[in-house]
Amino acid sequence: MTATLNDTLVLPQDAQDLLFREARTANTFSAEPVTDDQIRAIYDLVKWAPTAMNGQPLRVTLVRSDEARERLLPLLSENNRAKTAAAPLVAILAADVDFHEHLSTLFPHLPGAKDYYADETHRTDNARFNAALQVGYFVLGVRAAGLAAGPMAGFDAAAVDREFFPDGRRRSLVVVNIGNPGVNAAFPRGPRLEYDQVVETV
Repeated sequence: MTATLNDTLVLPQDAQDLLFREARTANTFSAEPVTDDQIRAIYDLVKWAPTAMNGQPLRVTLVRSDEARERLLPLLSENNRAKTAAAPLVAILAADVDFHEHLSTLFPHLPGAKDYYADETHRTDNARFNAALQVGYFVLGVRAAGLAAGPMAGFDAAAVDREFFPDGRRRSLVVVNIGNPGVNAAFPRGPRLEYDQVVETV
């Protein structure tokens, strides 16, 4: 990106680099712990993500105990297990398919808001889509805390749901390893598509 393009953005270049250009998916982590205060600060950013009708369906399960980690590891793809076992913190990000129950509290002036999602298929699709938007914000929030995120889709989602969300209310979307990067944490940087390959004007 040229200096001229950098200057068109309000965010300072060091913040741009922290969140985007220099941020990498981590595959190894140092032993330094991730604190509850750090996660609270991350969520304080993540909560501002846009969601339809402000539904906010994302739910975060922090896997901290050894017992919970042992329950999770066999449900991951084999190549994701070692790095997840070594990560200081693991988060299961899920969509709450009954998120609409909170709408009457969030929108007391709109008593019909909850009824808009009465259809289960519509509600589930909406929950997954909007929680996915929040997942992107979660990764950026981790980066804003100076930490590295290792998001993974390589796991048995149905098995994770049975193990961690047996009431059927949450549907897992991604598992994220969180921490300070370790030695050789990132794979070589892959290429990115250029502007003209992605953007068109009609």
